[in-house]
Amino acid sequence: MQLSIPISHWLTLPSRLLVEKVAAPSISINSSDEVLIGATLGGDDNAFRILVDRFMDEVSRTVTGMLGPVAEVDDVVQEVFIKLHRSLTSFRGDSSLKTFVIRMAINKSLDALRKRKRARWLQPWSLAEDQDPVSSANSDGNIESVERKRELRRAIDRLPDNQKAVIVLRMIEDLSTQETATALNLPYGTVLSRLKRGLDRLKSDLESSTWLD
Repeated sequence: MQLSIPISHWLTLPSRLLVEKVAAPSISINSSDEVLIGATLGGDDNAFRILVDRFMDEVSRTVTGMLGPVAEVDDVVQEVFIKLHRSLTSFRGDSSLKTFVIRMAINKSLDALRKRKRARWLQPWSLAEDQDPVSSANSDGNIESVERKRELRRAIDRLPDNQKAVIVLRMIEDLSTQETATALNLPYGTVLSRLKRGLDRLKSDLESSTWLD
């Protein structure tokens, strides 16, 4: 099914404009995932725009958690939603649509990480997207908070990809262990094991930090 306008255009539209473009009387921002999926498969592009808006924050956080705040995040996020549009016909409802989308976000992020490694330009998370600690902090505590976030990001970036995926979903997306297992298509026990190893490695890497205790 061809979209009436380029997907690269409407993926960047503000939420307000997305809502304004919803014209079909039976479709609204409050419609259920199932209704929006059915409408999308029936040719209603506005329904898919609502789905994009609904899951944009979760996908963006997941991809940023995996890759860091780098320029390629936008490209990967767009790839996720392009793949979602193409894959809706295969969605059987065995899990929630949110889980289905997050699984795609993790897989696309892992693909991007593999490309980085093959190209030998894997780089650590930077502070490019962070606030300037000198201009934004008004106390030693705020400066310390920024520094702790910096160190945590670097530590997460150094995790093996399989542990990083679990940490991102549990700590950043705040999914339950079972939801994480479903999103990653892993046994519950495997998620627990990777979560423990990841947290142990973070604690060791962060040395004197105690916020994970």
